[in-house]
Amino acid sequence: MDEFAAKLCAKVKALRLGRGIDEGTTQGPLVNSSAVEKTAAHVKDALEKGATLLIGGKKPDGLTGYFYEPTVIKGVTSDMEVAKDETFGPLAPIFSFSTEAEAVALANDTEFGLAGYFFSKDISRVLRVGKQLQCGMIGVNTGLISAAEAPFGGVKESGIGREGSKYGLAEYQNVKSITIGNTRLRS
Repeated sequence: MDEFAAKLCAKVKALRLGRGIDEGTTQGPLVNSSAVEKTAAHVKDALEKGATLLIGGKKPDGLTGYFYEPTVIKGVTSDMEVAKDETFGPLAPIFSFSTEAEAVALANDTEFGLAGYFFSKDISRVLRVGKQLQCGMIGVNTGLISAAEAPFGGVKESGIGREGSKYGLAEYQNVKSITIGNTRLRS
């Protein structure tokens, strides 16, 4: 397991699955049984197509409800369902790449475009990659990108327009343009 995957798995292993009202819970249930089934189907599809399970990958023992273990898989490719459909479950698929251009191409190879996230210490790379990503919001070195004063929205099949901030107000405004030409003023 490479260094990144090992560090990610260590963080995932530290998550505590349980009811949101229970002390110490850091990972709660999914929204419904369909979400659990979809997550399981994405994991199964990826494994059948050659991905490797690093941690998780099943419903937890001893918990009733809509739970699925936080899961990390590596060796994920663009022909897997997890690359084509939004999972909305505790699944972290690791795609491998060698160059920045390859990483951007992988990230943009989707019909969705709500948010993108990446990590970098190089501000030039942050600006360069951020400009190329086809999504409405980008988190750099953070997963916390939503705030009332920031525009929220995506591109492609992930939405049109923005909510929040001054840009969200545009959805409720009627802008009128009046053009006047060929008019003689009389005194």
